[in-house]
Parts: sequence; C-alpha cells; structure tokens
Amino acid sequence: MTKSSLRLSVFGAAAAALVAIASPGSAADIVGLITKTEGNPFFVKMREGAQAKAAELGIELRTFAGKFDGDNDSQVAAIENLISAGAKGFAIVPSDSSAIVPTIKAARDAGLLVIVLDTPLDPIDAADATFATDNFKAGELIGSWAKATLGDKAADAKIAFLDLATNQPTVDYLRDQGFMKGFGIEIKDPKRYGDEDDARICGHEMTGGAEDGGRTAMETLLQKCPDVNVVYTINEPAAAGAWEALKAVGKDDGSVLVTSIDGGCPGVANVKAGVIGATSQQYPLKMAAMAMEAIQKFAKTGEKPAKTEGLDFLDTGATLITDKPVAGVESIDSAKGKELCWG
Repeated sequence: MTKSSLRLSVFGAAAAALVAIASPGSAADIVGLITKTEGNPFFVKMREGAQAKAAELGIELRTFAGKFDGDNDSQVAAIENLISAGAKGFAIVPSDSSAIVPTIKAARDAGLLVIVLDTPLDPIDAADATFATDNFKAGELIGSWAKATLGDKAADAKIAFLDLATNQPTVDYLRDQGFMKGFGIEIKDPKRYGDEDDARICGHEMTGGAEDGGRTAMETLLQKCPDVNVVYTINEPAAAGAWEALKAVGKDDGSVLVTSIDGGCPGVANVKAGVIGATSQQYPLKMAAMAMEAIQKFAKTGEKPAKTEGLDFLDTGATLITDKPVAGVESIDSAKGKELCWG
C-alpha cells in the first residue's frame, strides 16, 4: 500500500467515528495516541505532551479520540488503523477496560507495543505496560482529607458518590474505593462499587465525567439525601456541576465538603475559590511524554518499560491540593497546585 493510499484509508475509516490528527515524520516510526474523548482538558494536555515529545524524537504521531466517554468502537477502529499502518506501538486511555482487551491482544500479536495511560485494563497485564496515577491512592488522599476535616462528625456523614459510568472502568472503581478506604468505609467487591452496606453512603450516580452529568447526578442524590455533607466526584468537571446543584438549594455555604481528582487548572482554581475542598492532582503530560519515549526505545532495542517497585504499573504520581490542610495528610496549597496544573 502506498503512503497516499494508506493516508486515505486511515482517514476514510476514521471519519465515521474518530477524530484523527497526524504529525509529520518518518513512516517507519509511526506511533499512536488514543484517548477517550477529544475535548476533555486532561486528554488535551495528554495529546500536547505526546505531540511535543514526538516532535522532539522525530517520530510520526497519529492521535485518535472517541465521540464520548465509553466509545469503545472508535478505539477498536483506531487500533486497527494503527496495525494496518505498521505502527511501532501506541498509548491508549481505554474507554472500556475489559471490552478493548481482545483488540489490544491483536495489536500485541502484530508486534506493537501497547502502553495504557491513566485507566488500567482489566486485567492490567493485557497491556505491555501501564503509566498511570495510582488512582486508588488518589482517591484515598481525598477520602482521608475529608474524614480528618470532619473529625468526630465523620461517623455520621452523609456521602454522595458522583462516579463515571455504569460499566465501571478501572479508573472509576479505583478512585471511588480509594476514597472509601481513606474515609473508613468497608469495601466489598474490590472491582465493583455499589454493594456497600455503610449507612453513610447516600448513593452512587453516574456523571460521564462531565459538568452537566455532575449537576444531574447531584440533583438526584439531593432528592435521596437532602442532608448530604460530603461529595466524592470522579473528576473536576463533575465537581463543578455538583457545586451548581448544591448552590441552587443553598448548600454553597460551606456545609458540604466537595472532593475530586485531576488537578487541572480549572479544578485548582475551584480549590482556591472554595468550590472544591480538596483534589488529587495527576500529570497527564508526563504520562504521554514518557509513553512516546518508551515506544521509541522499544522500536530501537525491543526493551519494554519497567514497573514501579511494589506495583503492577509505572506510577506517575499524585499530590493532594487543598487550602485547608489537615494533620497526617500531606498536601500542597492551590498556589503551588497552580504552578503544576494543566488544561
């Protein structure tokens, strides 16, 4: 297949379900980046990191994104395109941690290095490597902060969980259950949430990781639990939506602790503004840049990335950001968080 016909094939297949962007470079060194969606600031920063590193390394980057969070079919099509293109490997943020596994296997069988970013596969060893925040630890940080902030009142807390999606991808249950551990809630099935019997839990509602989803989910939980005083959110857009729902019923008076995970610049600004009490910051640009380096190294030497000692993935770090620190939970303030934020 000629280079021009390959390009037509790639973009023709992508037009129905994908957003694809290619950077110039050598066809012998094609690498891919596949994210869940195009517009989420977390994925925008990830793409920026990959593009900058690819340009530095002199490799050709092709990036793809689905139409919505959970769009597994688009990710399957993207992987098939990269296999056909003869790519050396790709990094992917899976929309469905389990459903994508057979296509990941096909890519690895074809000789591509597969690095998962942010959201581990189920099982995690279905990829060659995973570069991610320790999502359980990120959740545990905000759960511990909320518990310590409430003090004795934590025993009678009313907690709303604003989660991601009904299929509960790994990033979803890890963050949720990390929060539960930090707050002192017993975890049942370690790979599913919603089966807990702790009376402090008002319920779990899905947000899609979006602001409008967060608002709707919070409105639903307020009907069930009007005396809610703690809110866990899967990410900062969901937290912003939750705040709007709380504000609409007069609960923007400091009586509700809102916690989240991501550390994007809008989220850090909301910590400073008092909308979010604490968030765990992660580093998407770093994840993507490291993945580009690892794929190039694999292409040259056949060496695969190592894991962080004691973990089954490479931990790219998480930091608690709050302007109301508590004893026993290490954190930085929003001013420092602003220096490190993204988006």
